[in-house]
Parts: sequence; structure tokens; C-alpha cells
Amino acid sequence: MPEAPVFSAEKPIRVFVLDDHEVVRRGLHDLLDAEPDIEVVGDASTAEQALARGPALRPHVAVLDVRLPDSDGITVCRELRSRMPELACLMLTSFDDEDALLDAIMAGAAGYVLKQIKGSDLVSAVRTVATGQSMLDPATTTRLMRSLRDPVTEQPPPEDVRLAVLSERERAVLDLIGEGLTNRQIGKKLYLSEKTVKNHISRLLSKLGVERRVQAAVIAAQIHEHEQRQH
Repeated sequence: MPEAPVFSAEKPIRVFVLDDHEVVRRGLHDLLDAEPDIEVVGDASTAEQALARGPALRPHVAVLDVRLPDSDGITVCRELRSRMPELACLMLTSFDDEDALLDAIMAGAAGYVLKQIKGSDLVSAVRTVATGQSMLDPATTTRLMRSLRDPVTEQPPPEDVRLAVLSERERAVLDLIGEGLTNRQIGKKLYLSEKTVKNHISRLLSKLGVERRVQAAVIAAQIHEHEQRQH
């Protein structure tokens, strides 16, 4: 296990902030930048800006608003982490949304906090995720994964007729979703454009009778477990 990084005024935690509300963005910037061991290296108001600016700034932590006008913070988290696997993403939202929390877990976020959080608690959260720890409560994570898995397990077993209707390409895409890959990474692996990958995903979701990518990921994990037991 690599040692947790140690931050100080000489080597501060580099933070990137994404929020579409200017007042919130400035507030976060001022709050965090006032700490001697934290430096806000950049900010953005849209997902497009965050993906364009973020990687070049090499942040340790990205504080990402979940709801954005042009996308969502969870997609940004997934994309940034595919380029910077060491990045810790702290999701920021104004309401307690279990769906968003589950998506955040699947995207590899290190934490999830409500905007109602006290300033001092947010500073603590940034320090926690910067050292490689997770802010996601394991009990919540387990409960959510179970609630997601239950409707799937009530249906026929993984090797059932639903899989038979998937094309070979759709099956390959499903396997890669199960490995937590982004659309871009799936496209690279299978030599497809991101748009084609999106089309495959929407078709396979409809064939599997589920609405959400995370449900497909759970099905993929179940298939994998089943195949492991067969060998």
C-alpha cells in the first residue's frame, strides 16, 4: 500500500472547484483558499470547462457540483478520474439524492456532501479525501448496492434469455460497463466512437429491461460471478 500523502503550507492540497453558481463557486474558493494547507488551483462553471481545464492543473481533489446545466458532476468525476486515477472527487449537492449517491459510488467518487454542510466540515472532507480516505459511509454504500441488486435478483438468473438477445458487441460493452469503464475507455478498447458506444448502451439497457447504467453494471457483475463459479 502506498503511503498516504502528507500536505502542508509548503505542499498544499491542490483543489479544483466546479459549480454553475458563481456565488457558491466564489464562496468555496474563498473558504478553501483561506486554509494554509489548501490551494484552489482553478474553477469552472460547466462540465466542458472542467474537462478542458482540470487535467492540466493536476489537482489532488476536485469538488464537483452534481447538477450542472450542460451535464452532471458524476460524469465529470468519471471522465477526470479516467485521465487522473489518483484524483479524489468530492461530490457536492443541494439535496440528499440516493440515485446520485449510487452513481457517485459507481463513478469512483471519494465522498459526497450536501451544500448545507458547515464550512469547517467541508474543509475536513477535502483533507480526508486528499489523503486517500473515503467519505462514503460503508453502511450507506452497502444498503444502496443491496437495494439496487434486489430487483435484479428477483428476475431470472444471469444466463437467462435476456442475455441471448444481446449482440456480441453489446455483450462486450456490458462486460466493460461491469469493469467500471467510461464510454471513452470502452470506445478505445472496442475501436468505436463515443456516440456508437452510447447507442450500444441504450440498446442493451432496453434489452435487459433496466433504465440505468448502474443496474447493467450489477447484472454484468452477477454474470461474472456466475461464470467464475462455472469454471
